[in-house]
Amino acid sequence: MNRYDKQIRHLVAVDCIIFGFDGEELKLLLIHRGFEPERGKWSLMGGFVGEAESLEMAAARILKQLTGLSGVYMDQLNVFGDPRRDPVERTISVAYYALIDIHKYEKQLSDDFHPEWFSLKQVPKLIFDHQQMVDMAKSKLRDKASVQPVLFELLPEKFTLPIVQNLYECVYEKEFDKRNFSRKVLASGLLVKTQAKERASSKKGAFYHRLDKRKYRTQFQSFLNLKPSILNQ
Repeated sequence: MNRYDKQIRHLVAVDCIIFGFDGEELKLLLIHRGFEPERGKWSLMGGFVGEAESLEMAAARILKQLTGLSGVYMDQLNVFGDPRRDPVERTISVAYYALIDIHKYEKQLSDDFHPEWFSLKQVPKLIFDHQQMVDMAKSKLRDKASVQPVLFELLPEKFTLPIVQNLYECVYEKEFDKRNFSRKVLASGLLVKTQAKERASSKKGAFYHRLDKRKYRTQFQSFLNLKPSILNQ
């Protein structure tokens, strides 16, 4: 027997919620949908799972098609299976969210899909249930960032502490006390201070830091020092 008798076939797709940070705002990467229905409207990047692909392989392929990137931080979000979510055929979508450094990869974005970055404060109307996916991804990112240092995936190789604080404030939509935030971040032991300074924002300037990649990998699953509830303590 090659098929299960009397069972209905469904399409399986993956959709990618791609977050980026430009140093000032947390942003979302969107494309113009290239086919009907909803052709030309704003959409997440997505596609159908190939016959020989796993879900993760399909998500990685779709991300590479849009950004030219591989090996990007990506996490499965949820499954969206409302029977009416796609007006053409019954399609079950598995959503993933990805974190990339905007400045490092902005020149690699594929022109085929006319991608654009949008501030999360100004996201246009999206097709189907894509806004629900984005909202859930924002919530998941906050939960993840409270126990793991995933937000550093959004930063360039060198960054200042004010930039780190700005990123966390964008994600959580709240302000943190500068002194306590810096103390908590430095106490994590994940950052290495460099001798270079960023002087564009002030005469005194702020020292650049970089991530200790070894500690980042080894402490990733047990990192508990940056919970938002204690950042102001």
